Amino acid sequence: MNTKLICKNPTAYHNYTIDEKLETGIVLSGTEIKSIRQGAVNLKDSYAIIKNSEVFVIGMHISPYENGNIFNKDPLRDRKLLLNKREISKLIGLTKQKGYSLVPISLYFKGNLVKMELGIGKGKKLYDKRQELAKKDAERQIARQLFGKNH
Repeated sequence: MNTKLICKNPTAYHNYTIDEKLETGIVLSGTEIKSIRQGAVNLKDSYAIIKNSEVFVIGMHISPYENGNIFNKDPLRDRKLLLNKREISKLIGLTKQKGYSLVPISLYFKGNLVKMELGIGKGKKLYDKRQELAKKDAERQIARQLFGKNH
């Protein structure tokens, strides 16, 4: 099936070390799908939680559809993610025992369906983030030096 990226969570890899990824379905209304097709969605401050053996994404912003009417939903409402029982019980075990967080990484079309890539990871400490930034900066400087000498 062909996939088309809709949006990514820009802070997912910066704030978390992602150990595992899952593909999930998501429950949406018709006007939300139309807004998503126009690219009016943001995952920046979103996260996922488990309530009553169901997984929900919180803080995902889908702008109201301009041509919608009474059928428009709240842009920040909680949306249910579609997973099977085995996957949910695994997530419950990881989040309760090992302190993992559920982080939306990206939203994409798979055929006509909207899918979410959900990451399972631990939050990074401030010094981890600084270390990673310093490493990237050093790599950039090395690349500049190499590129500068070749041309």
